[in-house]
Amino acid sequence: MSIDESRVIGDTSDEEIELQRCAAGHAYRGLDASVRPMGRLELLSQQEVNELTDVSSDGLYDMFRRCSLAVLNCGAHIDDARIVLDQHRNFEISVVQQERGLKLDLKNAPRSAFVDGKMITGIQEHLFAVLRDVLYLNRELLQRDRFDLTDSTSITNAVFYMLRNSDVLQPRTKPNLTVCWGGHSISRPEYDYTKDVGYELGLRGLNVITGCGPGAMKGPMKGATIGHAKQRIRRGRYIGITEPGIIAAESPNPIVNSLVIMPDIEKRLEAFVRTGHAIVVFPGGVGTAEEILYILGILLHPDNREIPVPLIFTGPASAHDYFETLDEFIAATLGDEARSKYEIIVDRPAEVAHKVREGINEVEQFRRKTSDAFYYNWQLKIELGFQLPFDPTHENMAKLNLSREQDTFELAADLRRAFSGIVAGNVKENGIRAIEEHGPFELSGDRKVMDSLDTLLAAFVAQNRMKLAGGGYQPCYRLKK
Repeated sequence: MSIDESRVIGDTSDEEIELQRCAAGHAYRGLDASVRPMGRLELLSQQEVNELTDVSSDGLYDMFRRCSLAVLNCGAHIDDARIVLDQHRNFEISVVQQERGLKLDLKNAPRSAFVDGKMITGIQEHLFAVLRDVLYLNRELLQRDRFDLTDSTSITNAVFYMLRNSDVLQPRTKPNLTVCWGGHSISRPEYDYTKDVGYELGLRGLNVITGCGPGAMKGPMKGATIGHAKQRIRRGRYIGITEPGIIAAESPNPIVNSLVIMPDIEKRLEAFVRTGHAIVVFPGGVGTAEEILYILGILLHPDNREIPVPLIFTGPASAHDYFETLDEFIAATLGDEARSKYEIIVDRPAEVAHKVREGINEVEQFRRKTSDAFYYNWQLKIELGFQLPFDPTHENMAKLNLSREQDTFELAADLRRAFSGIVAGNVKENGIRAIEEHGPFELSGDRKVMDSLDTLLAAFVAQNRMKLAGGGYQPCYRLKK
């Protein structure tokens, strides 16, 4: 039995009992604890404490509580944010100022965050990363006029400042960060394959950035830790980038040693492509398709055609049909130029890592030649349409221009928004509620685009890559042809 995927006998029995009680309608009975900061955030002003405890609609408490619960609930196999929040509706967190510094008081915290009554160190670090980022988001991005979040350059600067505040950006370091995207709920062979690729990356001295959750986000990090250990790399970097809307459905895994919470999905995606030096995409569902369309839309922009961004799609042999369907969808919607931007490598993890290493060497040479920073890709042109937050209301989803009679990077932007809306309807609290109240989102466009989209989404459902509810997937979308 593998400790990796199977629980140690008796280790989570109390947690399982509590979750069974929750399923029967009872309130969750967790653990009460007081924890102190790990890292540099040891003191807060009274104003900051007041902001964190403000329960009004404009206050920070709700976001702080939700994100804190998400990191404490690591290991839960639930991808519906509403279920997580409902199960732990009696969870409370409060900030306590003392002469000796700050501490957090927790009531009914998830038992899985503790070992013998003591909080797991990685989870404790994540808890205070939440505190740091929620405060910075409120103070620097929302309260001040420091950034014009309707201006492309200003948004890029805002992303930079948030990453710098989180200590992600390391100036005197050669390029070595591999972004790994993929589904949070994948098959065991696919998960094992992500570990194999991560191991090969680690052997080559490469570090990993993911969306910080389970599945294809956790596997590469686990594999990289072994590769790093064999190479005696003691300061491996396992960066997790998330956002408040998705964190409850994809709780950060404790391997992450640098957690960042960005304000929204668009700034999260920009953080990936600005900081990473290569991108590896594993099998996934609509969230992974959203990420693919985001990076392809950027690479298709005329200003970016000479900028090297290694992009590899990979999975085990069982994922062959998945990538074939995805490749056909990209060809039918964005054309052969988009297909030229990536390479598909199936069932060869060492070759994937070798290609990534070669690609990053090319990135380093290009950055030296153009005097661009290693730690942040300032040269990459990202249009405002890729940066402005998309609110997936029924009205906004219906207005998407899914037509090929426009620049391909603009079509990629609207296809990305369509998938973002489906993600919201599948797992985000607001999206699920909107579907329940108003029915499925409606999408319309060119017949060829819609037929290709229909084929891809149907394949995702058939391959169990969409969230299952009650044993069968209920689509949150309707395609109009």
